Amino acid sequence: MAALGGEVPQQVVEDAETLTVAGGLSLVLPNGGLPRRAVTHVSDTPALIVEMIGQVVQAGGRAGVVGWPELSYAGIGTDGDTDALERVVAVPDAGLDDLSVAGVLAEGLDLVVLRTRSPFQLTPVRARPLLARIRKGQAALVCVNVQVPSPALTVTGQLAQFHGIGRGAGRITGIDFDVRAETKGYRPASARVTLGAVGAGGVEKRRLRAVT
Repeated sequence: MAALGGEVPQQVVEDAETLTVAGGLSLVLPNGGLPRRAVTHVSDTPALIVEMIGQVVQAGGRAGVVGWPELSYAGIGTDGDTDALERVVAVPDAGLDDLSVAGVLAEGLDLVVLRTRSPFQLTPVRARPLLARIRKGQAALVCVNVQVPSPALTVTGQLAQFHGIGRGAGRITGIDFDVRAETKGYRPASARVTLGAVGAGGVEKRRLRAVT
């Protein structure tokens, strides 16, 4: 992993207010994870979301995804944890109740991903019931295309390159992303993070599939 700029957050310590996200993302996220009972904005980057979900459920946590029917879960549970997918609750189409569904899930899960197809900004009045439910539980709420006033953390990811593909042949064994994290109390941190077999130490094993 090669740092691109900014500062890497301080060394990870045990923190009840943080949902730990292991792997390469832990070196970019403040205290190695996502803030619980708070909102994190994440760019519409499917592979990063799948990595976050996978790390959480493989550590025994539970996750929910609202409003993302196209998201592929193929990379979750490929490390031998056959029960990992059973700890994921998917609500592909919640209709007009997506905020309510996300709020209900946030009261009982560790990670909830809420996504809309088009960018959508919540007013403070509309965000208030959702934020109140988040504070009742232990979940970290990740919003994709949904803008909530004063998020605790903002994470963006941009595809940099693929590993494992040669001239006219080969298969993807890893994906590099340029990831940047901004949060209150820390200076912005950025790094190039490798997801997949290459990022797992060079042992070729399928962890993620490319989603376009």
